[in-house]
Amino acid sequence: MAQRILALAAEESPERLREALQSLGERELGDMVTRQALKGSETAALLRGIFKGSPCSQQSGVLRRLQVYKHCIPLVESGDLHLGKASEIIGLLMLEARQLPGHALAELATLFVDVIKGGSLSNGKSLELFATVLTALPNSKESLVYGKGELNGEEFKKQLINTLCCSKWDPQSVIHLTNMFRSVDLEVATVPLDQLRHVEGTVILHIVSVINLDQDLSEELIRHLKTEQQKDPARALCPFSVALLLSVAVKHRLQEQIFDFLKTSITRSCKDLQFLQASKFLQDLFPQQYDVTTVILEVVKNSAFGWDHVTQGLVDLGFSLMESYEPRKPFGGKAADTTYGLSKMPAQQACRLGASILLEAFKVHEPIRSDILEQVLNRVLTKAASPVSHFIDLLSNIVVSAPLVLQTSSSKVTETFDNLSFLPIDTVQGLLRAVQPLLKVSMSVRDSLILVLQKAIFSRQLDARKAAVAGFLLLLRNFKVLGSLSSSQCSQAIGATQVQADVHACYNSAANEAFCLEILGSLRRCLSQQADVRLMLYEGFYDVLRRNSQLASSIMETLLSQIKQYYLPQPDLLPPLKLEGCIMAQGDQIFLQEPLAHLLCCIQHCLAWYKSTVHLCQGAEDDEEEEEDVGFEQSFEEMLESVTRRMIKSELEDFELDKSADFSLSSGVGVKNNIYAIQVMGICEVLIEYNFNIGNFSKNKFEDVLGLFTCYNKLSEILKEKAGKNKSTLGNKTTRSFLSMGFVSTLLTALFRDNAQSHEESLAVLRSSTEFLRYAVSVALQKVQQLEETGQTDGPDGQNPEKMFQNLCKITRVLLWRYTSIPTVVEESGKKKGKSISLLCLEGLLRIFNMVQQLYAARIPQFLQALDITDGDAEETDINVTEKAAFQIRQFQRSLVNQFSNAEDDFNSKETQSLIIVLSTLSKLLDPASQQFLQFLTWTVKICKENALEDIACCKGLLSLLFSLHVLYKSPVSLLRELAQDIHACLGDIDQDIEVESQSHFAIVNAKTAAPTVCLLVLGQADKVLEEVDWLIKKLTSLGSDTSEDSSQASNQTQALEKGVILQLGTLLTVYHELVQTALPAGSCVDTLLRSLSKTYAILTSLVKHYIQACRSTSNTIPARLEKLVKLSGSHLTPQCYSFITYVQNIHSESLSFAEEKKKKKKEDEAAAVSTVMAKVLRETKPIPNLIFAIEQYEKFLIHLSKKSKVNLMQYMKLSTSRDFRINASMLDSALQEHNTEDAENEPDNDQSSTADQTDENQEPKKKRRRKK
Repeated sequence: MAQRILALAAEESPERLREALQSLGERELGDMVTRQALKGSETAALLRGIFKGSPCSQQSGVLRRLQVYKHCIPLVESGDLHLGKASEIIGLLMLEARQLPGHALAELATLFVDVIKGGSLSNGKSLELFATVLTALPNSKESLVYGKGELNGEEFKKQLINTLCCSKWDPQSVIHLTNMFRSVDLEVATVPLDQLRHVEGTVILHIVSVINLDQDLSEELIRHLKTEQQKDPARALCPFSVALLLSVAVKHRLQEQIFDFLKTSITRSCKDLQFLQASKFLQDLFPQQYDVTTVILEVVKNSAFGWDHVTQGLVDLGFSLMESYEPRKPFGGKAADTTYGLSKMPAQQACRLGASILLEAFKVHEPIRSDILEQVLNRVLTKAASPVSHFIDLLSNIVVSAPLVLQTSSSKVTETFDNLSFLPIDTVQGLLRAVQPLLKVSMSVRDSLILVLQKAIFSRQLDARKAAVAGFLLLLRNFKVLGSLSSSQCSQAIGATQVQADVHACYNSAANEAFCLEILGSLRRCLSQQADVRLMLYEGFYDVLRRNSQLASSIMETLLSQIKQYYLPQPDLLPPLKLEGCIMAQGDQIFLQEPLAHLLCCIQHCLAWYKSTVHLCQGAEDDEEEEEDVGFEQSFEEMLESVTRRMIKSELEDFELDKSADFSLSSGVGVKNNIYAIQVMGICEVLIEYNFNIGNFSKNKFEDVLGLFTCYNKLSEILKEKAGKNKSTLGNKTTRSFLSMGFVSTLLTALFRDNAQSHEESLAVLRSSTEFLRYAVSVALQKVQQLEETGQTDGPDGQNPEKMFQNLCKITRVLLWRYTSIPTVVEESGKKKGKSISLLCLEGLLRIFNMVQQLYAARIPQFLQALDITDGDAEETDINVTEKAAFQIRQFQRSLVNQFSNAEDDFNSKETQSLIIVLSTLSKLLDPASQQFLQFLTWTVKICKENALEDIACCKGLLSLLFSLHVLYKSPVSLLRELAQDIHACLGDIDQDIEVESQSHFAIVNAKTAAPTVCLLVLGQADKVLEEVDWLIKKLTSLGSDTSEDSSQASNQTQALEKGVILQLGTLLTVYHELVQTALPAGSCVDTLLRSLSKTYAILTSLVKHYIQACRSTSNTIPARLEKLVKLSGSHLTPQCYSFITYVQNIHSESLSFAEEKKKKKKEDEAAAVSTVMAKVLRETKPIPNLIFAIEQYEKFLIHLSKKSKVNLMQYMKLSTSRDFRINASMLDSALQEHNTEDAENEPDNDQSSTADQTDENQEPKKKRRRKK
C-alpha cells in the first residue's frame, strides 16, 4: 500500500490519492508509517504523499493529518528509530503544522501536555514540534474549546503553559523541556519579579551543590562562559551567570581563575565602551552598547532576594577590583589621586566599580557589614605606603550611609585610632574626615580618639604630632558650644552635616565648652613646635572659628599672644616684624621655625570673619564681654595698620635683602635669605588683601595696596633673576600666593568689570599699574592650577566645592570678558618681560575649561549659564549645554580668525596654540548629533583648507582638532586620502621623473608642514582606523563561530561588519598608495610609514583568515567587494611598497657614502659620527624585513583562500621582484678587486629566489661598503 501511495503522489493525481487514503483505516495508516520508518527508506516521501492527499480544506483531511501526528509522536519518542530518521520526520511535521486549523493545533497541544504529564518522553525530540505548535496557536482566528468555555489562541496557549508548569515533570525530561521553552515566546509579565529572583537563587544553589560533587563541572562552566563571551558578552555575562560564578568562587579552588575572568571582562567592557564612544563609525555598527558594570551592580541589587550564597563572592570581588586597579604611585613621586576627578580610564572605572559593589552590598546585607568595615580599615592601615584614597572614600561613603548602624562596630574604629601615629598625615586627615559622623553619635569612639590624640601630641615623631593637631581641629569644628552661630556658611564639604539631627546635643553643651577649651589648651602647646605643626594650626583655626563661634575669644587671644612675640610696637622701627625670630639654626642648617606670613594670614581671615559675623550679631547683649572682645579687635586693627604703614616705608635693605644678597641654597646665608624673602612676600600679600577689604574703595587704601605690591614685586623680581642665574629649584617653583580664592575673584571683578562711578577714582590707582594687573591674573591662574591638581585651594572655604565653584565662575567671567574685549595685539606689553595680560587670561580660561569638565562635570550647565552675562541670574532649568558652549566657541573662533588675518609680524604662535586647545576643549561639550557640532566641524575644515599655516605647533593642534571632531561625525578615511594626496603633491614622487599633479585640498599642508608634522598626524590617525578595523575583525570572528538560534540575526550583523571593514580598508589602501609614492625625508616619517604598512598587511591577513574560516564552516562564496579589495592591494599597494623599500635603501646608502667620504678625510674626528650614522641607518631599516614578512604572509593566506573559495585571488598579485639582486657596477668592481669570489658566486642563486631572506638582503650591501674603505 505504501508503494501505491508513493506512486500516486508522484503521478500528480490528487483524486485517486485521496481515494486510496480514504480506504485505509486509522490502524492501517499507522502500521504503514511505522513499517516504512523502521525500514528507513522513503519515510519523508510517504508522509508528504499522505499530507498531499489530505488537504486541510476538508474535514477528513484534517482528521487524517491528526492521526498521522498522533502516531508519529510516540513513534519518535519510542527510541526504535535512528536519530537522523527521527529528526527528518519531526522536521517535516513542523513544516506542515502551521497549515493545521486552530482546533487541530489545540488537540495536538493537549496531547503533548498529556504525554509530558505521563512521563512518556524518552529523547525529547518531539518537543521541537510542540514548540512549533505553541508558536502557531496565537495566530489562530477561531475560538477554541477549553473546559466548559471558549478561548482565543493566545489565551489557550497561556492556559496550556500554566497547566504544564503546574504539573510534576519527570527528572529525565527537565533538560528537554527547558530547551523547548527557550524557543517559545513567553511573557515576562506573567512571572512576578521578586518570585523570579527567588527562583534564580534556588537554581544557583542547586547548581553549586552539584558542582561541589563534581569539580570538573566548574571548569566546564568557565570554559562555556568564556566561549559565549567571545560571541555575545551580553548573553554570557548576564546577572544570573555572574551570580552563579561568584557563588562557585566562594568555596572552590577556581576562585582566582573566576575572578581573573570577571576582571578581564570588566576592563574589556570598559575599554570597548571607551572605544565605541570615540568613533561614530563604530557606534553606527554597534548601536547597543553592553556594559558589564551595570550587570554586576544589578547582581548586588538582586542579592537582596535571599541570595546569601552570592554575598561573600561579591565582597571578595569588590576588594579584588579595588586592589588590582588601585591608583598607582610613580617611582619616587606622589600618587596620582583621582578621587576628585572623573574616572575615565578603564582601570579607574574598575576600581570605582569595586567600591560601588562594596558600598551597595553594605547597604543591602546587614550580616556582612562588620566584615566589610574591618577589611576596609585593615587596608587603610596596612597599605600606608601606597595610595589609600580610594579606600578612605569608600569608608566615608559607608559611614555617611549608616552612622548609627556603625555603632555596633565601633570597637574596630577605635582599634584603628591606636595606629594613627604611624600613618602618613594625608591618610590620617582622610580617615578622620571619613569617621567624623560616627564621632557625633558614639561617645566611646570620641573619647578613645581624644585619648589617642593627647598621647600623640607629645610624641617624638613629627607626623604623630601633626596627626594630633589634625584630629583636635576636626573635633573643635564639629562639637558646638552652646550659643554658637549656625549659618549656611558653616557647611563643610566632607559630609559632617549628614547627621542633621544634632545628636551631640544630648551631651551637655556646657560640657562641650569645657571639652573644647581643654583641646584649645592642648593646641596652644603646639605653637612652640616645628613650623609644619604651627602651619596646620594656622590653616585650621579659621574653620574652627566659623563653625564654633563661641570659641572666638579664646582663639583670637591665642593668635594675639603669638603675633606679639614677633611684632615691634615702636611706630618708627623698620621693619615692623622680627624676622630673625622666625628661623632656627641646627649646626650648619637653617630651618623656618615660625611661618609668620601664615600666622598673619590666619589673623587677617579670622578678624574679617569676626567683624562681619559675630560682632554684628552680639550687639549690646553683654557689655563686659563686648569690651573685652573690642580690646583684641582694636589691638589687631592697630597692629595691622602699623605693619602696613611700616612695610610700605621699608626698603629691601631693612630685611637684609637686596640684589647683592646671596640666595643660593648651598649656603646657610642663602637659605636664610630665601626664607626671609618668602615670608616678606607673604606678609605683603596678606596685607594687600586686608587693606583692599577694609578700604571700601578708598583711594588712600588702594595706594597702600599698590605700595605693598611694589615691595612684593621687587623681591619677586630679584628671586626670579637669581633663580635664572643659579638654576635654583626653589626659584623655578612659583611661590604659592597667600591671597584667598574668594579675594582673587573679588579683586579681578573690581579691576576689570567694576564700572561704578564712585569707585572709578580709587580703582584708577590700581589699574594704572600693568604689573599689578598682571600679578592679579597670575595669582588667579595659580589658584586654578592648585584646584585642578588637588581639588581644593589654600585659605578660607578652600575645601568647600560650592564656594570654589562660585568663585571659579566669577573668575572665568572676568577673564573671558578681558580676553575678548582687549585683544593681545592691541595691548601694549612694553619692554617688560613676561606674558601679556590677555595671553595670561587665555591661559587661565584654557585651564578652567579643562578643569570644569574634570572636577565639576555635573555642574557644566550652571557653569555655562554663569558665563552668560546677559542672563546670569536666569532660571537654571532646561539649560541647553550645546547652545551655551557653541556661543562661547564662536567668541574664540573670532579670535582665531583674527590671528590668521594678522600680518606675519603680529602672528602670535603661543596664543594661536592656546586658542586651538580652548576650542578643542569646548568642542567636547557639543552634542555630536547637533547642528552646532556640524557647523563647527565645517568651519574647522574651512580653516584648514584656506590657511597656509607654516607654524608647526599650530598646524599640529589644528589638524588634531579636525581629526577629533571628524571621528565623532563619520569615519575620517576620505579626509586622510585628501591629506595624503596633498603630502604627495607637496613633497614630490620617489621617481624624480614623475611630476605629481598638484591638486591642493588643504592649504595647511605646505613645504614646511607636510613632513614630518602632517605626515605623522595622518599616519597616527590611520593607525587608529586600523585599530578599529582590527577590533571589528575580532568581533567578526566571534560572530562567525555563533551557531545559536539567533544565527540569522548574527549573519545580518556579520554582513554589515564585513562591508564596513572592507570599505575602511579600501579607502585606507588609497591613503597608503599616495604615501608610499611620496619622497619622504629619512627619519621618523619613513620609519612610521613602514611600521604602519606592516600593520595594514597584518590586518588584511586577519581578514583573509576570517574568510577562510567562513568558507570552512559554510559553503558561502566570498563577496565581490573582498575580491575588489584584494585587487586594489595587488595593483595599488604591494608593487609601490617594493619601490618604496628600494627608495628607502637608496637614501640610506647615500647617507652612508657621505659618511664614508668624511671618514676618509678626517679619520679620527669623524669616526664617532660615522658609527652614529650607521647605527641610525640600521635602526631605520629594521622595519623593512617585518614589512616583507607581512606582505608574504598576506599572499600565503590569499593562496589558501583561493583554494577554499575556488576563486583565483592570486591573479591580482604580481610576483615580487627579488631585491637582493641589484647590480651596482662600482661595488662589483670593488668586490672583484678584493677577490670576494664567494659573494659573486652566491649572486645568481639569489636571483632565482623570489622571496629571499630579509636579513641577508640588508647585510649584503653593508659588507660590500665596508670592504671598500
